[in-house]
Amino acid sequence: MDSLELIEATKSGRTSGLHARISHFLALVASLLVLGCGAGQDSQSFVLAVAPSPLSIEPGGPVQTLTIGISPTHGFSGTVSVVIASLPAGVSAFPSNFLLPAGTLKQVAVSASAGAIPGNAAIAFVATSGAISRNTAFPVVISSPSPGLTSASLSNSTFNFGNNLINHTIAQVVATVTNTGYSPLLMNPTLTGDTSYSIIAAQSCGASLAPSASCEMVVNYDPKVPSAPGSQNATLNLGLGNVTLATPQTVTMTGISAALTPGVVTTTDNPQVALYTMTLPFPGSVVVNFGPTSDYGFSTWTRSTESPGGQISIFVAGMKSQTLYHMAATVEFSNGLTATDQDHTFTTGTIPASANLNLTVATPTGIEPSPGLEMVNTLSSLVVTDLAGNILWTYVDPEPISSYMIDGVKMLRNGNILMVIAPGSSAPLAGPQPPNAVAEAREVNLAGDTVREISIADLNAELQYAACAECNVTLGTFHHDVTPLPNGHWLVLANTSVALSSTSTPPLTNEPAQTVLGDVIVDLNQNLQPVWVWNEFNHLDPNRHPMSFPDWTHTNAIVYSPDDGNILVSIRHQNWVIKVDYANGSGTGDILWKLGEGGDFTLQGGTDPTDWQYAQHGPSFFSPNTTGVFSLGLMDNGDDRIFPAGVTCGASGAPPCLYSTVPVFQIDESAKTATLVFHQILPASQYNSWGGNAEKLANGDVEYDLSGLGSSSIVNEVTPDSSPQTVWSMTISGTNAYRAFRIPSLYPGVQW
Repeated sequence: MDSLELIEATKSGRTSGLHARISHFLALVASLLVLGCGAGQDSQSFVLAVAPSPLSIEPGGPVQTLTIGISPTHGFSGTVSVVIASLPAGVSAFPSNFLLPAGTLKQVAVSASAGAIPGNAAIAFVATSGAISRNTAFPVVISSPSPGLTSASLSNSTFNFGNNLINHTIAQVVATVTNTGYSPLLMNPTLTGDTSYSIIAAQSCGASLAPSASCEMVVNYDPKVPSAPGSQNATLNLGLGNVTLATPQTVTMTGISAALTPGVVTTTDNPQVALYTMTLPFPGSVVVNFGPTSDYGFSTWTRSTESPGGQISIFVAGMKSQTLYHMAATVEFSNGLTATDQDHTFTTGTIPASANLNLTVATPTGIEPSPGLEMVNTLSSLVVTDLAGNILWTYVDPEPISSYMIDGVKMLRNGNILMVIAPGSSAPLAGPQPPNAVAEAREVNLAGDTVREISIADLNAELQYAACAECNVTLGTFHHDVTPLPNGHWLVLANTSVALSSTSTPPLTNEPAQTVLGDVIVDLNQNLQPVWVWNEFNHLDPNRHPMSFPDWTHTNAIVYSPDDGNILVSIRHQNWVIKVDYANGSGTGDILWKLGEGGDFTLQGGTDPTDWQYAQHGPSFFSPNTTGVFSLGLMDNGDDRIFPAGVTCGASGAPPCLYSTVPVFQIDESAKTATLVFHQILPASQYNSWGGNAEKLANGDVEYDLSGLGSSSIVNEVTPDSSPQTVWSMTISGTNAYRAFRIPSLYPGVQW
């Protein structure tokens, strides 16, 4: 019985008489045996036999089987422990150790990985039983792989390049090929179809792929002619040469190409604003870069379209008058593709005479001011300058009336600007307004076009049908302020007059019967319909009137508190900033507290009553939080300042009677304390009799506007120190700046 006979007998179960015939087998396979040192011929022992010899295996090929036999001599009847001591590189065997009783056989599976090195090698076995040990080094031949049939997998059968522009190349991995068989995979990739596609050979699969290996197919999509809205198609055939016919080996590719139409630049009604329009072949976004040269330097905000063929128009604003500018749009499509439009030129026009301010700018300390632009709200115009004093943008009422004012200017998140245009609010009332009177809250775009508006007459008509608790009021005019809310509502400020006497509601007990002017805040929803009203006649006592009665309240600002949804109201003729329970339109309107002389807070860090605010304007939050313990700054005009008992203002050695300050209070709503953390007391020569505001800038500096300096105004940026240094100053001659504030740029979210 030779080794092959033994293996066949083992596989078929024909092993009867094995013990009697093993000696004959061992003699035939003597060349396979390696006998170790052991006892003498008369001692019990065993012979370790392995067949076939040699074993031939193919890298990446099928598993082969070895048969291991233990033949006893001189009556040996024990169990032998067999261990595979070593294997050639890339060769594996299972099981690698086992127990084998004398006279029995065991099969071991042997295979070679695709990376095994062809050649002659050996598998080392060690067999032990007690003190008896036998070793054999079994020969193995690792053959060279044969180019027979193999198998392969393809990661996908289709690939979409998506949208592309002509003369622009997109390179993509369109498929991954894996050799899942035991022989090298033969390949011959080719392309058919639209010539916009080409294989990048240096990055793609070659002519052969080893077993278990993978490679990628990388294809360029470089269209030369547009196809939109149709597609450009091609087929990649991998040309697999030694697989079954059913093996997938093609990838269908598709893409859509278009030409980018150059943008169009046109003039607008604003001489310093251009309209840049792009029509995009695919969904994407546009930003316009502009400047005095083709290096540009400034950017608009980004606008987008979700529609193929969608049009995007962007106002390009922030340019000096009568100057040539360059501009070009950068496009980013939804798939990440970018493109730049050709360069366009645009020459700005002349600033309207009523907005051409006489202004100068100084930086006396040489300290870098907080970045951005300065927005100046004069009574007849809105002007934006850079920090060098160059006028970059203006707005004037298309139908100006000399006695009417632009007030309460705010930048909106949609890029437009909100304001009220109306006569001033003062008592006694001037009587009926002329037929062409303007009294409206207005939203305009950067070109100066009115986007939407509501007149006082329209609002009064709406109030007749509104259902809110305090909607039964007739308004006189808008004035001073309008505040946009995060939900798209507007809080508009208007006045109303009520005839008061000792028997009226509310009663007027310490003055003769008369018509009193007070204020009303109206919450307008997104459709400019009134949904909440707060009437000061329902919440304040008209018998308290520190100044200018019967112009009883003269409210000038509404500040929204995002932390609790309530509002702060600056009431100039009460010398108070009050907090009102607005609660995002569901509040009672109750006054939660009053800040100022005679109010609810204890003044700390200053002299009471002198260092409270008087006839104040323009409060704003100076801290990120707006409730609990927070900071609030404002313009303290100081018109009717009160001094401590025994102090006669204006006397020798005493403070002047009329002077203004810029206080910043740290408010503790729970403890009811107001601590002065900044307090710049201005010289009497800079007494600001009306208007103005105070803001905290991005760099921590304080900016304030001294509006009522005769017929002029000064805007200062100062350091927030106990001895403030002026960092930046703008002097405006010949007109008053009701408010002024620093803005990042003319575009929401864009810092210049």
